[in-house]
Amino acid sequence: MLTELSIHDFAIIDKISITFNDGLTVLTGETGAGKSIIIDAVQLLAGGRGSVEYVRHEAKKAEIEGLFTIDNKDHPIYSVGKEYGIEILDQQVVLQRVITANGKSICRVNSKLVTLAILREFGKTLIDIHSQHETQSLMDSENHIDLLDLYDPHIIKRSKEEYTFLYDKLTTLKTRYKKWSENEQEIAHRLDLLAFQMQELEQANLLPNEDEALEEERVSLVNYERIYTALQDTYNALYGEQKGLEWISKAKQALENTSSYDDYIAKKAEEISNHYYALEELSYDIRNYSDTQQYSASRLNEIESRLNEINRLKKKYGTTVNEILEYMATIEEEIEEINNKDSHLSKLGDQIDEIKKDAYLEAKQLHDIRRKAADSLTEDIYKELKGLYLEKTSFAISFDPDEHNLKVQNDEEVKLGKNGFDHIKFLISTNPGEPLKELSKVASGGELSRIMLALKKIFAKHQGVTSVIFDEVDTGVSGRVAQAIAEKIYQISNNSQVLCITHLPQVAAMADTHKFISKMERNNRTSTSVSELTVNEQVEELSRMITGTKLTETAKDHAKEMLDLVSAFKSN
Repeated sequence: MLTELSIHDFAIIDKISITFNDGLTVLTGETGAGKSIIIDAVQLLAGGRGSVEYVRHEAKKAEIEGLFTIDNKDHPIYSVGKEYGIEILDQQVVLQRVITANGKSICRVNSKLVTLAILREFGKTLIDIHSQHETQSLMDSENHIDLLDLYDPHIIKRSKEEYTFLYDKLTTLKTRYKKWSENEQEIAHRLDLLAFQMQELEQANLLPNEDEALEEERVSLVNYERIYTALQDTYNALYGEQKGLEWISKAKQALENTSSYDDYIAKKAEEISNHYYALEELSYDIRNYSDTQQYSASRLNEIESRLNEINRLKKKYGTTVNEILEYMATIEEEIEEINNKDSHLSKLGDQIDEIKKDAYLEAKQLHDIRRKAADSLTEDIYKELKGLYLEKTSFAISFDPDEHNLKVQNDEEVKLGKNGFDHIKFLISTNPGEPLKELSKVASGGELSRIMLALKKIFAKHQGVTSVIFDEVDTGVSGRVAQAIAEKIYQISNNSQVLCITHLPQVAAMADTHKFISKMERNNRTSTSVSELTVNEQVEELSRMITGTKLTETAKDHAKEMLDLVSAFKSN
């Protein structure tokens, strides 16, 4: 769960640190106090798109940091951490996001710098933010297949990965087939270009690692005088009359003469003797290597000329000789394919047919898994909708093509896409006797909120997300529907930590922890503060939410009654 959230210089927030508990945490406060700004900060922490507009006026940067505690050892965050080489210790993950005033975004996970894309991978396993905008996404049927796939992610994911591998391979083969079967003139021009490149590279007669070897030899020739002088000076300093080895020999002899009288001297005599013979061998090696040194101006010119030729080829074909040789092998293969285009096309066609059949079988398996998931999801949705006063609503998940069309079609006629051959739509009828229609054509805003909430309740069991956040999803509802939504949100908090921004007293009363967001003016600047309400303060806040600004004893009594009813509901 999200244990602690720290926000600095973000929008109207100067500096706040919020501690969160397990269960349902409700955030309330006047409009404009900064409730949604806190959710925006969490969204950025999960890898959302940032903007310099978030940086507080006159501040250099906005900083957001969140500490998450992971109790489940099988949580997907561990596999994500392993994939990106980030160690997760003590069941804790710290996400950090910094947005500078000049627009730069800096992301860290457990103090390690990561890209925004990697931060997003961590964020989506930890946080699920549900806003009014997300409810609108339910209207788009293109999103329905993704929602269905979330219902049983482990089984569907495995099947989907196997299908995706084949589909990507099939797409690549089709692209190559199209390339070779169309535009004869373009292929002829391509062949001319490749033939020219091949001739140029063959004439160069390159050898593996040739550029590195020539550079090394060139450095030696250019610095010949320094190298030769250094070798001679070293040898002369070691070997000869009154030189290094002679003085070491005298020291060796002095110790050896008295080694029989003292064990320590005997030991050191042996050590200095070993060093002496090692240095003597070293001096001989240096002398011999010095004798091999030769300077050749003509060889240096040859190397310079060869390197110039290689560098010219590098500008066209690769950054190293080895890369150029790899490119040469590639174009040789392509030339062979063009010269034998007909047989190559035939071979590609056979491969496409084979992969297409395999992809169809995987798509069919994926379809069957989705069918079972759709039946279970529909049954679960009916249960959840009943508790949200939509018991007379009819719900179904349609598949295109349907079972009848799959029987009369074969794998040649079914069009495969990135999700298989399924096109899925959620259909609904909110009034008895009316036909099932697409959500966008039937459902009202309040109904969409309840349907999405039902899906969240179901998915909370399957996704394993650490924290679920609801940002004013209860807008536009009241009365018994508001109470049903409050109960549903609380039920979701039994499986995941839930943070909820609300203006409904029914939802606020359901809180395990109630935090109040307010804004104040200090030094001619507006800033946001967060405080956790006591029971008495919660009664006053609920009274305000019921009646408005004026608090009455009747409203307080009503608020206390609501809390008593909530206590009874939770105990059951």
